[in-house]
Amino acid sequence: MAHLIANLPPIKAFIRKEFLYDFERGHGEYVPCTWVSVKSIRGEAFRIESYLYEYGALYDKLPLHAYVWRTDIVEGELLPLDHLQIWDCMSYDITILEKKMFNGLKCKFLSKDKQWVWGQYLFTIDSCFPDGNILNTTYSEDIEEHKSFNFIKCDNGQFAAQPNNRTIFLEPSSNPKELKFPDFRVASRKWRVETEAKWSLGDTQTVMYFKDNEDNNDI
Repeated sequence: MAHLIANLPPIKAFIRKEFLYDFERGHGEYVPCTWVSVKSIRGEAFRIESYLYEYGALYDKLPLHAYVWRTDIVEGELLPLDHLQIWDCMSYDITILEKKMFNGLKCKFLSKDKQWVWGQYLFTIDSCFPDGNILNTTYSEDIEEHKSFNFIKCDNGQFAAQPNNRTIFLEPSSNPKELKFPDFRVASRKWRVETEAKWSLGDTQTVMYFKDNEDNNDI
């Protein structure tokens, strides 16, 4: 679990140069870079730090729509930031995971304009609230509000970060020719295993429990 900032896989990309000059110049130009780290500030979009090897420089805190992975793009077809990442960061504390089952798989996500956007799965960022001694004012562990962010290398040249419930992953060795529609309900229940009234081990000093509980059918 990382606080505020975490390492990223070294993904090669291009920065839209106007983002490097506060939109004063550089429009239509691109600077090659490699992703280095990501910042997660609650209530804001992810901010990515990149290494600009032509300059030997690090540039920090750019949002997803500042990056493309190829330069033969059509500016008018690029999606705005709120389509690429539809939810702000949920916590300052994050974990980055590459889900090996989906490594390099094609996928598609449903954009805000109801269009499917195709791409390739990269990695996932998830979040939590780590300190029980501090008042939790986030939804990062709320069963109905929690979101994962699946980072996707989009076919249109951009990058996106989409939740599970807007993304379809294509696994050709398992998927049938016609996929079913995932009409699932939002999970709304917490599950616990230490609330069963008849289950109690507080009176025993043995290590393995067996003798003191030899009549307990649950063992």
